[in-house]
Amino acid sequence: MTSTPEAATGAPTAPAVKKHHISNWNAEDVSAWESGGKDVARRNLVWSVVAEHVGFSVWSIWSVMVLFMPMATYNIDAAGKFFLVAMPTLIGAFLRIPYTFATAKFGGRNWTIFSALVLLIPVLLTMYFMLNPASYTTYMIVAAFAGLGGGNFASSMTNINAFYPQREKGWALGLNAGGGNIGVPVIQLIGLLVIATIGNTAPEIVCAVYLVLIGVAAVGAALFMDNLDNQKTNARSMIDVLKFSDSWWIAFLYIGTFGSFIGYSFAFGQILQINFLAGLTDGGPVTPALQAQASLHAAQIAFIGPLLGSLSRPVGGKFADKIGGGKITLYTFVAMIFSAGILVATSMTDDGTAGAATGSMMVSYVVGFILLFVLSGLGNGSVYKMIPAIFVVKSTELVGMTPDEQAAWSRRMSGALIGIAGAIGALGGVGINLVLRASYSGAAKSATMAFWVFLGFYVLCAVVTWAVYLRKPRSAVAPNSTASDPNAASVSV
Repeated sequence: MTSTPEAATGAPTAPAVKKHHISNWNAEDVSAWESGGKDVARRNLVWSVVAEHVGFSVWSIWSVMVLFMPMATYNIDAAGKFFLVAMPTLIGAFLRIPYTFATAKFGGRNWTIFSALVLLIPVLLTMYFMLNPASYTTYMIVAAFAGLGGGNFASSMTNINAFYPQREKGWALGLNAGGGNIGVPVIQLIGLLVIATIGNTAPEIVCAVYLVLIGVAAVGAALFMDNLDNQKTNARSMIDVLKFSDSWWIAFLYIGTFGSFIGYSFAFGQILQINFLAGLTDGGPVTPALQAQASLHAAQIAFIGPLLGSLSRPVGGKFADKIGGGKITLYTFVAMIFSAGILVATSMTDDGTAGAATGSMMVSYVVGFILLFVLSGLGNGSVYKMIPAIFVVKSTELVGMTPDEQAAWSRRMSGALIGIAGAIGALGGVGINLVLRASYSGAAKSATMAFWVFLGFYVLCAVVTWAVYLRKPRSAVAPNSTASDPNAASVSV
């Protein structure tokens, strides 16, 4: 937003956009925000969601491809498939670090265009090698390229964080992340449509759809997004933010929320497929027809969990705006403890033969996982709301800074932590798949041990949330506001 003669008279000042560049943006300026700023922010948010949505789909493409990989053709067992889908999660987690400050270095619009187009590489590789079966090592390398889609989240969230005022960050960041997260169930739904209409022999159709969507995202970003000239998030700020203990606590909590979401998103379809196949064979031989039937049953359900988890994310951000991120996060982890308990109880009543389950047990498995998806989405929104709130509070403690400098520092630190928390949180998804792989590789060939691990971790997350953020609540008046200002934003962590 730029300063004009109208600003001196107190009249609203609309932001000036020139060739997709905006100077002196200040989302906290209420009059400028209402006179055009929010329209600019909304336009950038819409196309940020589209690009991030496609990124999430490509990141999770192997959670769909494994449903098209019968043992007889690709020679990869269940344990190998869990490891395969963990690879994109791992690479995507590490890429979130450089992606975090890429928008400040290259511009939000410019980087969104590039990060969308680069997704052509993993999609084309996936298409080729699904049509031409290769070694397990080759598939691990190809799956690693899908990790490029995981980096998009960090750059998109950092960019949108800079566009929105503190009073609306919870909703905006939740909507941006939730819209991106929906990319997971959407690609799974596309996979379902292919399996239901053609069978589990045409994975190239899924890839072809995303070649088109990548083009749409890149063109839309080029036409409708903008670069903020005053956006500051760099490698130095990522080092500085690590000096605060809150950065480590938030990253830990994000493992429990986003790590759960992305880990279960990648693994849910496989768990369903294993159980359906065990029920269909009933100890008998595994045939291609039964494998296709199990894949179809799994695909019919698998997308529901990630979809509901994506939709609940902005709701979690909205609740956090009103009630407080710390409280919503605690309530979420307590509920996740009980949901994981459903999985533990169901798995322990299973007969232990290759994960076989009766119809009622399958219902319990699905209910337990669906609850975990919805709750992890709520927690994703509430934890990310806590990030800018924490640094608004900390900025008021800085001596020798003007309110504008405090606000800039808060945005810079928040943007850096968004990237770090996103990267560390994504590693939780790797952990979930590795724990499941180890559990299914054990003598019992079931997920019981894994479910116990998940339950214990949620207990730890709940304790940390209460001890760090609720035992001694923190609050402050946001920078650029005063206690007597009727528009002042009171911030609670």
